[in-house]
Amino acid sequence: MLSVSVITNRTPYLYSGVNRTMAAALTSQDVQDAWSALAQDIRTAVLLTMRHGGPFGSHVPYVFGSDWTRAYLHLSRLALHTQHLLTDPHMSLFIAEPDGPGENPLALRRLNLQGNAAPLAPSGPSYDRIKEHYVARFPQAEMMFGFGDFALWELRLEEAHFVLGFGQAFVSTATTPTRWVHQKVDRQAVKKD
Repeated sequence: MLSVSVITNRTPYLYSGVNRTMAAALTSQDVQDAWSALAQDIRTAVLLTMRHGGPFGSHVPYVFGSDWTRAYLHLSRLALHTQHLLTDPHMSLFIAEPDGPGENPLALRRLNLQGNAAPLAPSGPSYDRIKEHYVARFPQAEMMFGFGDFALWELRLEEAHFVLGFGQAFVSTATTPTRWVHQKVDRQAVKKD
């Protein structure tokens, strides 16, 4: 298991350890390292598709491309989530570290990505490389690449929201995927009772 530790102002923040002390200002590289560690540690995500005008969640294995802006799924055409994507390609991919005894569930690392999905053509220039990457991470999936109803799907992700713990929420966009900005609260949207 990959463990990334950032020391800022002598306050440790272990991304894959038990210690969840809040870290001071993190750099974009720190956030890059943290999302990479999360993606390495957690091999499945929740794919949210649109069904009858509302969100529908499915548990899916995934691999990323060179950054968070491209992810790849191996999906069966018979699955509901695939049928949803064929109707409406808008989707979200949610990756979160699991809860456990002694953990504060509100301080768990989580990454929410939004974008569109499309099948990846087997004749495309990147297909073989992505298939190899997927099978390396999920060897048991190799057999399913021979099934006619399965296809690789490319998630073209546009926005990312990454939470590392209390006060540590960051956003990024596909136009500048390595630039992570600390999330600011929209004060006008917050109403006092």
